[in-house]
Amino acid sequence: MSGIAETPEPPYFAVIFSSVRTEGDRGYGAMADRMLELAAQQEGFLGIESAREEVGITVSYWASEEAIKNWKQNAEHLEAQRLGHNVWYADFRVRVARVERAYGI
Repeated sequence: MSGIAETPEPPYFAVIFSSVRTEGDRGYGAMADRMLELAAQQEGFLGIESAREEVGITVSYWASEEAIKNWKQNAEHLEAQRLGHNVWYADFRVRVARVERAYGI
C-alpha cells in the first residue's frame, strides 16, 4: 500500500478509520497486511490510503454501502476488529462518507 488510491468518478464511499495505537506490535503488522490483502479481494473495494504518526488514519474506498457492510461482516475482519478493541487500539473512530466530488493533479 503506497501512494494515493486511484478511484473512479464519484459517487462512491469512503470509510475513514482514525486510531491511536497501544504500545508494541503484538501481531498488528501481520494482521494489517492480511486485512489489506483480504480487503482488496472484496467485491466493491476501490482502494486504500493510510498514514500513521500519533494518530493513524486509514481511508478505504468502496463502490457501495452494501460492499462496506459485507466487508465489516467478513469473518477474518471480525477477528481483526475484536483484536483491535482488546489489544491494538487505545482509541479509534470509524466514519463513513459518500464522496460526491474528487479532483487532484
